Amino acid sequence: MSTWNSRGLRGSTLEDLVNRTNEQYREKGLALVQKIPTPITPVRMDKDSRHITLAYFDQRSTVDYIGAVQGIPVCFDAKECSAQTFPLANIHPHQVKFMEDFEKQNGVAFFLIFFSYLNEFYYLTFRELMGFWKRMEEGGRKSFRKEELTEEFYLPKKGGVLVPYLEGIKLDLERR
Repeated sequence: MSTWNSRGLRGSTLEDLVNRTNEQYREKGLALVQKIPTPITPVRMDKDSRHITLAYFDQRSTVDYIGAVQGIPVCFDAKECSAQTFPLANIHPHQVKFMEDFEKQNGVAFFLIFFSYLNEFYYLTFRELMGFWKRMEEGGRKSFRKEELTEEFYLPKKGGVLVPYLEGIKLDLERR
């Protein structure tokens, strides 16, 4: 069973914040975005509690969230970072490929990066990610530094929204 300090619950606070934000946006009629569950196959269950005690992943998950914002298809993944540098190893090639294909279908793909030590959210456009990704593939840094990020895409706290990612989507669309 996972405990509060286990690796299995990393990012669960971030997930809770994003899920609550999605509820706020849905209630206001601004967006309909849902968490995509990671498919698993149970191997062993505790008969008394009916809890899964051993399982494996059926397939690789693509992104954490998918939905529509005012008729625009969106998909994104939420990542937490507790340092000035974000390792690209936290993003998987199959996620990049899915997001690339999603954008080719006129969707908006992005990452929400939560810099937990600063309590700051960053909207990482797919285009910006690809710059870092290509640099890595060409033998460059396998991470990006906070100071390399575009200042305008830090998400301001406003209007009681916990993670105001619609602001990032708006700016992302304006810059296309």
